Amino acid sequence: MTARNDNGGRAPRVCIVAHFAYGAMTGGATGHAGGVERQTTMLARWLADRGVDVSLVVWNEGQPSETTIDGVRVLSVCARDAGLPGLRFVHPRWTSLNHALAAADADLYYQNCAECVTGQVAWWTTRHQRKFVFSVASDPECDVRLPTLPRARERVLYRYGLKRADRVIAQTAAQARMLKDGFGLDAVVLPMPCPAPVQSIEGGNGDEAARPRFVWLGRISPEKRVELVLDLAAARPSMRFDIGGPLDDSPYVAGIAQRGRALPNVTLSGRIERDRLGEFYRGARALLCTSAFEGFPNTFLEAWSCGVPVVSLIDPDDLLRNRGLGIAGRDLSELAQGLDVMASDAARWRTMSAAAREYYNARHTPAAALPQFEALFRTVLKAS
Repeated sequence: MTARNDNGGRAPRVCIVAHFAYGAMTGGATGHAGGVERQTTMLARWLADRGVDVSLVVWNEGQPSETTIDGVRVLSVCARDAGLPGLRFVHPRWTSLNHALAAADADLYYQNCAECVTGQVAWWTTRHQRKFVFSVASDPECDVRLPTLPRARERVLYRYGLKRADRVIAQTAAQARMLKDGFGLDAVVLPMPCPAPVQSIEGGNGDEAARPRFVWLGRISPEKRVELVLDLAAARPSMRFDIGGPLDDSPYVAGIAQRGRALPNVTLSGRIERDRLGEFYRGARALLCTSAFEGFPNTFLEAWSCGVPVVSLIDPDDLLRNRGLGIAGRDLSELAQGLDVMASDAARWRTMSAAAREYYNARHTPAAALPQFEALFRTVLKAS
């Protein structure tokens, strides 16, 4: 997108709307910094490095209303808790979003994750004749029932935005089929970008003499079902389990922490910052995934980049089964069997480790994935 367009001879402007991305943009030490936020801020920095005029719209977390980070113009909407309950949906949340979208004055707006904001951005871009690209973040967003959007206004606005997007990006072929079957929409499947962790290190050798170590990483929340990791730890006392994720004071997290500390083979490592990821994966036999649902987890890509296979209850596009990137189970018993294989079959582990690293290097490095986003944005803009 470094080439000039027809709008006054200037390079195109891109605005990325990611309300929770300020923490990821500033290093991930504070605030919310999930896989989506890491991907959107990576895209923002990459486009800015290529000379694109990039804006990023985020919640106000105490920063100035406008600032520049790594060449990206960061625009703040209101604080997340600003305004009166019941009224804040319109003001200041929607009104401040409209103000930020206008301040960005972009040719193309990009937003990830199903929410009210999807429809709000689509409404603004339609009204102002700008382009809008939406990217799916998880499988339920492609389910016509929208099970993770409990409020009617969320479902109405999301459907509105989804159907008015100039292009929809899916993470997997399965998501694209769901969007076609449920919404009648054609989506393009793009590989999600993920940089290898700093000081990326190979995972644990399958024939190590030490007690096998398995890792779980993510947001500790009910849909992630971290209690299943503790069930596995209780059933496999000869194995070690390391749980990485922010430990807040919510009832669910408190319960996980209390039970985890009572198990001698469980380590609660807390928040794992980006510069610690390589060390976290060092020596791991596998990454565990116990989620009720996912899209294409960023943690899978991080693990594969380190040569760490995955043992999981979800299997995006059957990659674990068909490409040998790990072991997929249908229930807790099959998950436990997968751990046993990782711990005892050194030859199979080495084969899966090599396949995982090869798959990541071919598709998901920033150098492999981000040019595909650029090409799609360019195509959408040329259709103006």
